[in-house]
Amino acid sequence: MTSYQVALAFEDGITRFITCDDDETVADASYRARINIPLDCRDGACGTCKALCESGRYDGGEYIDEALTEDEAAQGYALPCQMVPESDLVLQIPTTSEVAKTAAGTHRGTVTAIDRHSDSTVGFSVALENRAGLAFLPGQYVNVAVPGTGVTRSYSFANAPSENEVSFLVRVNEQGAMSEYLRDRAQVGDSLEMTGPMGSFFLREPQRPALYLAGGTGLAPLLSMLRKQREDGFAYPVHLVYGVSRDDDLVHLETLEQLSSEVAEFTYEHCVSDPASTAPSKGYVTGLVRPEHVHDGNVDVYLCGPPAMVESVRGHLEAEGITPAGFYYEKFALTGTPENETIEDVPAEVAEPVAADPTSTEGYEIGEEHPAVAESDAQFDARMALELGVVELTVGRLTPEQLAEYRILAEASSPSIDSDHLLDAAAFTDTNAAFHDHLFRCTGNEVLLEAYHRLEVTRLMTQVLRDGAWVDQQVPADHAELVEAFERGDREAARRIVIEHSERAKTTMRAALAALPAGAVR
Repeated sequence: MTSYQVALAFEDGITRFITCDDDETVADASYRARINIPLDCRDGACGTCKALCESGRYDGGEYIDEALTEDEAAQGYALPCQMVPESDLVLQIPTTSEVAKTAAGTHRGTVTAIDRHSDSTVGFSVALENRAGLAFLPGQYVNVAVPGTGVTRSYSFANAPSENEVSFLVRVNEQGAMSEYLRDRAQVGDSLEMTGPMGSFFLREPQRPALYLAGGTGLAPLLSMLRKQREDGFAYPVHLVYGVSRDDDLVHLETLEQLSSEVAEFTYEHCVSDPASTAPSKGYVTGLVRPEHVHDGNVDVYLCGPPAMVESVRGHLEAEGITPAGFYYEKFALTGTPENETIEDVPAEVAEPVAADPTSTEGYEIGEEHPAVAESDAQFDARMALELGVVELTVGRLTPEQLAEYRILAEASSPSIDSDHLLDAAAFTDTNAAFHDHLFRCTGNEVLLEAYHRLEVTRLMTQVLRDGAWVDQQVPADHAELVEAFERGDREAARRIVIEHSERAKTTMRAALAALPAGAVR
């Protein structure tokens, strides 16, 4: 029997982890762990427990359409009362932890190390009394009680989830609660209490290259992600750009250097905004973001830093015409403080998490952005219009050799699809692109071919399609039927198939876009 870890992410930011065997449903495992996720019928009939699966594979089980529609299933929704995991899972549960009669766990431990990197930055590590009781996703945080103050501060984990001790980075500020403790009173052996894990800024299952951007001690969650990927193996290239205000703020350069020397897929650069810096690169992180790091948009961007940095990066990408496949960010700002306590304006040190609100100037905001559905529809509509014109130019005019190649290209995408889901998204995208390119190339009209390529349909598909994604199962049949129409010289049939195929392609892309992790969509 195999067991998997399932992360239940609740609406109030609390994440609880359960162990689920490969022969039990997620709902059964949740209740076994005394976590009362929404549930009513237990047999896939009511849809009360419907949840979005952000990561992982599962058997969806049996249910009726009224409980879970075909479109919802294609978007990644499932019924925990029926779903059985086939890998580790991350589920977005549509209720609060309070309603589920659970809460963030409280964990106690002992300070084992205090690393005073500089006057501005301190790191500390904690050995927990029950390390197995704290599971988290790389990128998440906990609320740490500041000894002797009655207040808490939130810190992102800097360690990998598998490491025995948990570690954090703190920006030191005058008279700040945690800053004062770490600077003046902290000792190895001190007892600490923390609550969590929390937060929706975490590493998703890698599907493409990634660009990591860190501001100050916002490096901590990205270190956690990198350490997790080092354990798992880097499936795609990752480039990190790390920016700080002063030379003294730079930390863990030796850690990054060692990782880059060990892992060919990982590279990094750093910059300092102080003009008097001795760093090789002076300025801001946007100055080090180059075309080879964004892969024409086929990239996941993970960004942790203050609001100005987040908005600067967003503006830079827009100016360059780049829309990342995934844009995950955690922006930090000033937090309100009790009377007689100073404000701490630091990425790794915030008082209480606040609801995501783009107009807020306090707390911090977590969010995601992905290419918009409307943009996708428009691109496929434009492709259809061009292809209808190409049909007029090529039906009845292709040579036997061109028709034979057309059929080979039509059949090439079939091995990448199993019924209604993708076995190999990259292979499907490549073979699909070659099939659609063919007629344009057969016209011999380079201007028309260039107009088609400017639509960047293939780039969009590369951005959002992933292995296991739902696909309209008629898509490969459309390819074959279109070739048959050309072999018969049937212009009307070819036009009809192009139009119908375009609608199926749009439906497939809408499902893929919707299945991306929930968040703000551009």
